[in-house]
Amino acid sequence: QRAMADAVQAELKRRLDATGCVENTLELAKELGVDHQIVVGVCNSLSAKEYIEKTAQQHSSVGLTEQGAQYADVGSAEAQVFTAVPEAGISQAKLMEQLGAIAKEGVSKAMAAQFVRIEKTADGPIIHRKVETIEDTVQQQLIAVRDKGADSVPKDVTDALKKRKLIALSTKTSFKVVPGPAFADWGSGKTAAADLTAEMISQGTWASHTFKPVNLEALGKDPGSGHLHPLMKVRTQFRQIFLEMGFQEMKTNRFVESSFWNFDALFQPQQHPARDMHDTFFVKEPARTREVPPEYLAAVKRMHSEGGFGSTGWRYDWSEEESRKNLLRTHTTAISSRTLYDLAQLAKQSAAGGGFKPGKYFSVDRVFRNEALDATHLAEFHQVEGFIIDRNLTLGNLLGVLQEFFGRLGMSGLKFKPTYNPYTEPSLEVHAWHEGLQRIVEVGNSGVFRPEMLRPMGFDDDVSVIAWGLSLERPTMIRYKLNNIRDLFGHKVNVGMVKNNPICRLGYE
Repeated sequence: QRAMADAVQAELKRRLDATGCVENTLELAKELGVDHQIVVGVCNSLSAKEYIEKTAQQHSSVGLTEQGAQYADVGSAEAQVFTAVPEAGISQAKLMEQLGAIAKEGVSKAMAAQFVRIEKTADGPIIHRKVETIEDTVQQQLIAVRDKGADSVPKDVTDALKKRKLIALSTKTSFKVVPGPAFADWGSGKTAAADLTAEMISQGTWASHTFKPVNLEALGKDPGSGHLHPLMKVRTQFRQIFLEMGFQEMKTNRFVESSFWNFDALFQPQQHPARDMHDTFFVKEPARTREVPPEYLAAVKRMHSEGGFGSTGWRYDWSEEESRKNLLRTHTTAISSRTLYDLAQLAKQSAAGGGFKPGKYFSVDRVFRNEALDATHLAEFHQVEGFIIDRNLTLGNLLGVLQEFFGRLGMSGLKFKPTYNPYTEPSLEVHAWHEGLQRIVEVGNSGVFRPEMLRPMGFDDDVSVIAWGLSLERPTMIRYKLNNIRDLFGHKVNVGMVKNNPICRLGYE
């Protein structure tokens, strides 16, 4: 291949010396009997040294496809079928097995051309010749196109061959070559220097050197720095919105949680389907927790089994053993239950100094559920949650906060739909119009925490908590136009997507 490249270079030099131009490198490659890519490689090398200048030219032509070239060599599909049919006939099944992929098209075209006929028998269809000899006009047409070009056959013929995908339009790129600025140095042994060295400067030889041009628009070397995942970008936006609204971030460093804080403290009964192992990942070792405040555990047990503070409770035999089971937290509300309990204890301890204080808190972190994996569900995902605690908060306060929060996300015209949550009453689904999807979509869940959850912690009866939550993945998928959650999170994520995804500014279009 090196010898071919040297021959091409020598011929290019000879022609440029003689005529000052090579009009078409495709024609040059054909005349020299070499692959066009070898000519292109030589031209690229000479162009980099400025010995030549090249201009790209597009050439469109009609040529044979792979199947068309095969038919030109051995005959069309219908002709091959005719040849394969003996005078006594042949079963269609045997013919299909004998000719393989072309048999179906061949039989169809041979019947249309009146080359063969099919006889139906008890043993299956039998194919017979209908004429003694045939003329393979399709093969002749393909040979004409191959040797003389598409203009050598009528247009209706080329249309028919295109329909059968035996010929196709192809575009090739060639180059027009003319002498470059350094053409005179070609063959002189002088080469342009790539860099100005300290030695050239100290010896004063730089003035006698020719230097390669510097491309000031070339991109610098990729430093290989890290890149933020789209989920992290959207999470940062959510955190910023919460902080701008005066919220404090809760501690979320507990992936392993007890059933007590994840379910029981939220007044979720132990018979609830969400507590089944089909929906929850239980921890094998350590299987039980020992860190539950005894007084609070007793208060929660009474609320579940007997009721209190005006509630009848769930009226069942509450199990402490079930409550102490460890699991991977199924929602970030487990964090909220711990935070609320800590606030209640702080209020008791500082009763002399005013006791209870209102507050606003949020969390954004990972949760785990034993769900079937599909395009919209994973066994682990992220939840965004916020709550406000104060005296005498109402549903109206919740609706106002939701309007403000989702408005900062760029969502307006919220719709609310009543729903059921074990630990909130009333409970509302939050829906909003999505411009990208051009439909109303569910964007979150919300409600007012039940007194059965708050009173055992030690809060006064006029203390209320309004709360809401949503997933982090759904808005991220909508923002980055992803249809499959596995393209966003998990082992199948394209690392290039993480590197090249755009910035995220929620609430701005």
